[in-house]
Amino acid sequence: MSHSYRDLVVWQEGKALAVQVYTVSEQFPKCEIYGLTSQVRRAAISVVSNIAEGQGRLTKGEFSQFLGHSRGSLLELLTQLEIAAELQYLSASDFQALEAKASNVLRLLNGLLGSIRAQSKAATAT
Repeated sequence: MSHSYRDLVVWQEGKALAVQVYTVSEQFPKCEIYGLTSQVRRAAISVVSNIAEGQGRLTKGEFSQFLGHSRGSLLELLTQLEIAAELQYLSASDFQALEAKASNVLRLLNGLLGSIRAQSKAATAT
């Protein structure tokens, strides 16, 4: 495992996604400040925070569990962004950019989860 969560490409990409979500959500209507704006920001922060927290845990099983939480938060974020786009709070180009970045984070999360699970299976097989 990496020595620091900051070394993980998935964390770096997740953090970039969170920053982009914060920037884009500035344009949401003020009436959404405690609604959708808050929700998308919380979900985006949860993605990257769970990666960091999981990396700090003592076992690969715990790390895998937190990556699963991160994956769930990412899918929650994608759903919320899709709703924001349908409500025209996001431009089509902003939504497409966020969706592409989120899809990349999802791919990286799935890859890391697969790698950890394979390592765990190999360790129990020996």
